[in-house]
Amino acid sequence: MTPQSPVVQKVDSAVRNSLGRGRVVLAISGGLDSMVLMESASRTDADIMVATFDHGTGVFAEMAARKVAARAAALGFPCVIGRAAKTPARESDWRTARLAFLKDVSRREGRVIASAHNRDDQVETVFMRILRAAGPRGLSGLFADSDILRPLLDLSRSELGEYVKIETLEYIEDPTNADRAHMRNRVRHDLLPAMRKVRPEIDSDLLAIARKSTNWRKEMDELVEEFGTERPEKGELRVERDRLRTYDSSSLRVIWPALAARASVVMDRRGTHRAAEFTINGMTGGSIQLSGGIEILMRRDHLLLRRWQPQK
Repeated sequence: MTPQSPVVQKVDSAVRNSLGRGRVVLAISGGLDSMVLMESASRTDADIMVATFDHGTGVFAEMAARKVAARAAALGFPCVIGRAAKTPARESDWRTARLAFLKDVSRREGRVIASAHNRDDQVETVFMRILRAAGPRGLSGLFADSDILRPLLDLSRSELGEYVKIETLEYIEDPTNADRAHMRNRVRHDLLPAMRKVRPEIDSDLLAIARKSTNWRKEMDELVEEFGTERPEKGELRVERDRLRTYDSSSLRVIWPALAARASVVMDRRGTHRAAEFTINGMTGGSIQLSGGIEILMRRDHLLLRRWQPQK
């Protein structure tokens, strides 16, 4: 028997350890990383199905979905294809639509999602979050969504490329990956290479930021669990006013994103500032509306965060 390549062993071990024997839905786009994930997953004991998403952006998206379905069938995996209801106007729109599709499949099938994000993706994500002045929660990067398995997150893009060559895997090169109109592509092809010339350790630095931010996020989540928060309905959160009275504005700007996350709500930087100010200076019966369609209402003894409900 021919000895297995060290990189193949490394990838297969990472995927096997991550997936275990669980019920998993693989998020597969047809690109290099995701085809590695699907191939490696076929060597595990997990109960696998595949989900791919046609973004509605033309012939390429349709072809990618077909190729993913064909390879899934060859490996014996059931495959479901989602399609965008309309052509997305922005990259963020199709990411949102794709994630909604994956989470729907996950709920319906009783499976955990596994994506093919790699170490380079994490570096790029943290760098972009810094450019956008993200807080500690955002600087966790891809660690922030702990509900999604990411078996390849400790592997580099070059290692996955080597895996593809050794295993002679077919994959689809997305033509938009070279389009500088997308922020991630400018970061990948221009900004990070320039930064590496100035500071070769930049990748390690960014990964360290993500790890420290993740540890901070976990500690903050543990703190807000002690606040006696309640979620009377999905997307709502109630917290006693007395638990927040002792915190100043800067502390509240850190606490509010953690509170919002408990209600599956993302609070942006401006929203955290407004929430902190309202907590200190708001009056009983008052309310504020924040971006993302959420509002905070101040009751006599508690604050209620919920999806904004316009008056009829």
